[in-house]
Amino acid sequence: MAETTFFPRRLILGGAMVAGMLLALAVHMLGARYGLDLGGLWRSDTTDFMPAGAAVAWWLIATVAFSGGYFTATLMDSAVSGQIPQRMRQFLIAIGVLLLAGAGQAASAPSAVPTVSGVLTGVAALLLGAAMAFCGANFALRKA
Repeated sequence: MAETTFFPRRLILGGAMVAGMLLALAVHMLGARYGLDLGGLWRSDTTDFMPAGAAVAWWLIATVAFSGGYFTATLMDSAVSGQIPQRMRQFLIAIGVLLLAGAGQAASAPSAVPTVSGVLTGVAALLLGAAMAFCGANFALRKA
């Protein structure tokens, strides 16, 4: 019988955080393309308390990063023992490539937001994605 090997916990946390951050940035870029911009939180020219698009973007990025970190940690934990079928692995790789290709296409288009605001919202999405991906991965590893 083959002996089960395990990834070190730090490697799983690091991989899950990177995957969660990439997914958060991809969702941020795609959301900004459709009007869901985090920069609406810091605008002073609106009369509303908080624009709904900014709140939806904040929650969407946090949810995608948390679930991306959780599922990546779960998959990495079970992949080392060979529990993931080959077709499922190929499907997940294809979905990840398509999502990142869509984000790259959205990022290459000219932006309607100013450069400084775009950089600040990108950094905010990166930090939010890193924190939520870490929380999701940590939750998945504690559960396992």
